[in-house]
Amino acid sequence: MSTIFRVLGRRVSIGKRSFSTSGEAEKLPREGKNLVNLFTAINQALHIALETDPRAYVFGEDVSFGGVFRCTTGLADRFGRDRVFNTPLCEQGIAGFAIGLAAMIVNEAAKFRYRSGNQFNCGGLTIRSPYGAVGHGGHYHSQSPESFFCHVPGLKVVIPRSPRQAKGLLLASIRDPNPVIFFEPKWLYRLAVEEVPEEDYMLPLSEAEVIRKGSDITLVGWGAQLSILEQACEEAAKEGISCELIDLKTLIPWDKETVEASVKKTGRLIVSHEAPVTGGFGAEISASIIERCFLRLEAPVARICGLDTPFPLVFEPFYMPTKNKILDAIRATVNY
Repeated sequence: MSTIFRVLGRRVSIGKRSFSTSGEAEKLPREGKNLVNLFTAINQALHIALETDPRAYVFGEDVSFGGVFRCTTGLADRFGRDRVFNTPLCEQGIAGFAIGLAAMIVNEAAKFRYRSGNQFNCGGLTIRSPYGAVGHGGHYHSQSPESFFCHVPGLKVVIPRSPRQAKGLLLASIRDPNPVIFFEPKWLYRLAVEEVPEEDYMLPLSEAEVIRKGSDITLVGWGAQLSILEQACEEAAKEGISCELIDLKTLIPWDKETVEASVKKTGRLIVSHEAPVTGGFGAEISASIIERCFLRLEAPVARICGLDTPFPLVFEPFYMPTKNKILDAIRATVNY
């Protein structure tokens, strides 16, 4: 866990696979692009945040030497150890210090602006955290806790799917006056590679992106799960099923209008995430779309998610919402 604090249609390569993006990339700066992976894009965003705002700080566990995933490499050397520094192994202390320097996440950070009558905020508090499966993380380090924070009014929750998205969304999160929980898909740190502009740019929060257009069924996901959903869409296309794929990107506040418009067109919806199915954010999406699109639905909304168990180690392949599970759900929903 690390804290960033401020006082007052291309294809992404993932291992041997590629992943489609929409035309949103055309809106980004065209000059000075390099092929980088996700952790490097995060590192670039942090360099820009510290360079463009002298009130910005980065602190957390092991961040001064680069962190376990190397996302903060070079920051302390360039900006000094008074702005980039390690903290004790205590998440409560990190969050409390961040809000005090600007306070714990749920009881203080989320309510700070509300209880002050909009006179004060947390000064651009962004909490970065890796999340999700990595192949060997087990029941502690492979969890996906995003739905816990989505239940807290006052917080924003952002999850990128690729390096280009990670850099633009992280800079937007750091510069947002509201506290943001920024989850980074752990298994994409080095596997996801694409062209990322070197310069400063932001991508808007709370705007979903249709990254694959279709007419038969809508699929919604975020983060690392978008790659799995894309594979399922490609397999379904071989069977004549046209899938529309949406990356939510920001979970709270989420872009209901984009998802609603898609479901009204296709009449069907599947939501997929790694977190356990019960109480996962897919349930909120399902309920909202049923309320808004009930008369247009051709089949029940399906959720293809993790299981209601602690995240297993050796049995991870059984736990995960895989391509084949999603493909089976696509067939069942379309043929309902």
